[in-house]
Amino acid sequence: MPCSQPLTDLTMTRILDFEEITEKLCGAGSLDRVLDPKDAGTALPSNEKLREMLDRLKAVLFPGYFGPSKVHRESIRYHTVANLDSIFRILSEQIRSGGCFARADYASDCRGCDVASTEMAMKFMKRIPELRRILAEDMRAAYEGDPAATSMGETIFCYPSMLTMIHHRVAHELYMLKVPIIPRIITEMAHSQTGIDIHPGATIGENFFIDHGTGVVIGETCIIGRGCRLYQGVTLGALSFSKNDDGSLVKGIARHPILEDNVTVYAGASILGRITIGSGSVIGGNVWLTHSVPPNSRIVQSGARTKPDESLRGNAGERK
Repeated sequence: MPCSQPLTDLTMTRILDFEEITEKLCGAGSLDRVLDPKDAGTALPSNEKLREMLDRLKAVLFPGYFGPSKVHRESIRYHTVANLDSIFRILSEQIRSGGCFARADYASDCRGCDVASTEMAMKFMKRIPELRRILAEDMRAAYEGDPAATSMGETIFCYPSMLTMIHHRVAHELYMLKVPIIPRIITEMAHSQTGIDIHPGATIGENFFIDHGTGVVIGETCIIGRGCRLYQGVTLGALSFSKNDDGSLVKGIARHPILEDNVTVYAGASILGRITIGSGSVIGGNVWLTHSVPPNSRIVQSGARTKPDESLRGNAGERK
């Protein structure tokens, strides 16, 4: 047994100091800055649980690429069912916790909250086959859009665009089901890993690819059509924020751009406000754009002028 030693004056002083610090952190009123009294005893959403759910979901969407690396067709149904059961249980629990955290209407009573959480979770589960189909198209867009890609499998293993879009498309489904807080946590997980910041409310069409990716920002009410392609440092953001009479921000209004089908936006461009970029347009590098442009436009950095009949070469978007 370890030998016991008498408490020294220095140790006693440290204990007293800790008690004083604890009182300042936990005493009356001190927690109100960081924890609403109504949240006391409430199980908050868990990043750890959501990561587990996403890991299992990725293994269902792309078996072999995520989860066990060796996949046997004769046992894949067993593993899929097991993962689906775990995904459903975790998601139901996290939707319930998210509802309590956000004080959602469905969380006003425990029984109603349980029913609503399981119903939303099951609605999401039924969307998983469609999620796989759409993500497979994103995978194809990444492979066909980057000459450096040696296979579609490489885009799953290595490309930040694919990781981001898995998270975003999952989060967007939950966002459309009006699940609070959980979609934002899921997208921020990808944001922290890739540097690509997409709000779960953004609507993104099929065959979408972000080349390189770092620094891309896509706002909540942004709408992106099919076959669009972005490069690093692109911002699809708001130009200004409307305010109420009391000075608070107006929430939920459409304030981000619309990109129609097959639009390409090169590195460093900023497209701001509720404007429309016509289908087939190309926005050059470092362009600052705050007005709508018609289909098949070519926008260059110099004055952000519209050049309908000219093509761009190179990632900088300069006309040569």
